[in-house]
Amino acid sequence: MRFGVHRSTRIGAAAGHWVGRGRLFIATTLCVTLTGLLPLPARPGVIPGEGPALGPLEGRTHQDQIAGGSLSLREIRLAGLKIFATPFNHYDGHGEGAVNTADPDHTSPGNRPMLGDNGTMLRVNGLDTQTCLECHNQISADTVPLTFGVGGAGGINATALFQSRFFDVEDAAGSGFSAFDGRAINPPALFGVGGVELLAREMTVELLRLKTAAVASPDGTQVELVSKGISFGYLVADGLGGVDTSHIQGVDEDLIVRPFGRKGEFFSIRAFDLDAARFHMGMQPVEVVGQYIDDDRDGVVNELLPGEISALDIFLASMDRPRQKKLDREAQLGYEHFQDIGCAECHRPALQTESRYLGFSYPEVPADPQQNIFYRVDLSHAPSRFDKGDDGGIVVELFSDLKRHDMGPELAESFHRASDQRNMEFITAKLWGVADTAPYLHDGRALTLYEAIVLHGGEAQTARDRFLELPAVNQSALIAFLKTLRNPCLPNSDVIPVDE
Repeated sequence: MRFGVHRSTRIGAAAGHWVGRGRLFIATTLCVTLTGLLPLPARPGVIPGEGPALGPLEGRTHQDQIAGGSLSLREIRLAGLKIFATPFNHYDGHGEGAVNTADPDHTSPGNRPMLGDNGTMLRVNGLDTQTCLECHNQISADTVPLTFGVGGAGGINATALFQSRFFDVEDAAGSGFSAFDGRAINPPALFGVGGVELLAREMTVELLRLKTAAVASPDGTQVELVSKGISFGYLVADGLGGVDTSHIQGVDEDLIVRPFGRKGEFFSIRAFDLDAARFHMGMQPVEVVGQYIDDDRDGVVNELLPGEISALDIFLASMDRPRQKKLDREAQLGYEHFQDIGCAECHRPALQTESRYLGFSYPEVPADPQQNIFYRVDLSHAPSRFDKGDDGGIVVELFSDLKRHDMGPELAESFHRASDQRNMEFITAKLWGVADTAPYLHDGRALTLYEAIVLHGGEAQTARDRFLELPAVNQSALIAFLKTLRNPCLPNSDVIPVDE
């Protein structure tokens, strides 16, 4: 109960809305007296001292404002920052309504029970935050105290526990650990993601071009799938307009490079945002559920508008990129060992794009990134400031190949919705900024860089073993090199004033 009104109680014939899950949603004239409270004023949509944190619908960011060119990049970034950092409340649509018991899936967004019937949060399977900023707020974990800022990584406390049905907290099974059938996902830093998306788009286009060539090739023709110097396996033509995809490596059979998510699930920042908004906050984007559709039965519609998602997308994609400190003699030696023992085979130091312009599409078409573009950002300009490449693109010093790799059984997840093989696969972590982003690995189990290296297995086992064979002084040098890879010092200073 909230405000003395029992859930599922209708408030007046004129109101035409329900109080669902204990939250009050008013659109027209109230004509009742709440138990123990004075009558509310007969003013449409006004709740004394409360209301949606995003404000009224007409004052929010709409898609035509961005697509029509009426907003500057800074104004769009300010609007995106608002979506990123605003603590959403029940009037915005935070959370979900009553569980639909006829639907057996109670782990997916839109139909999850609340923890202890508290009406707000769940925590073990999302509904675990009010803002993006709560999980992405550490510019550096290498300082004491932590250096906080917008767009950074998250600590262990921010680790998301994804779609679990079972959590043996007390180890009733006697296995010696707490069994868990979901995924534990530690939030990464978001700096430089625009350059990553541009790389992935160009790689997707190239891989699909190679597939088209394979489809038109004679029977038995082998077509190597190489983009940006990275091999994704090969296709074999059957001479009948089809191809054998069984030799594809590190990417799905559709050949769409998905650089976001620990498992390489999302092809774009926007796709990630749409999923994260629903999972973490129960905020339903209009472009997912439809306009004026209350898909999660919480009494609120139009929770996140397409224009607001576009602003968030542009804000994140145009953020500052990570940086690298000047290498001293020890760090230079460490970089040489990094290459010699095989780390750089997957953690590619830099990849170059053909273009420096990142286009933003609505709606997005994964297989054709050039469709429906409504806005472009030059990533060589502030605030991203990527270095320009020799061929007109940008240099993205990400230390990743954007491929999935088998990391062995020791790092494998136990996710009930994935195969054993997929549970062992992770996209190569981007090492830029790594000195500032502890804890490490997909679930934050490694608290130091040394631990993160030693826990590598599977395809990375050989490089890990070579690291352990190095003399201690050379191991220290390699870690000294990694400690030159830093997050930006003052990110987003164009929209967040820096105190003098």
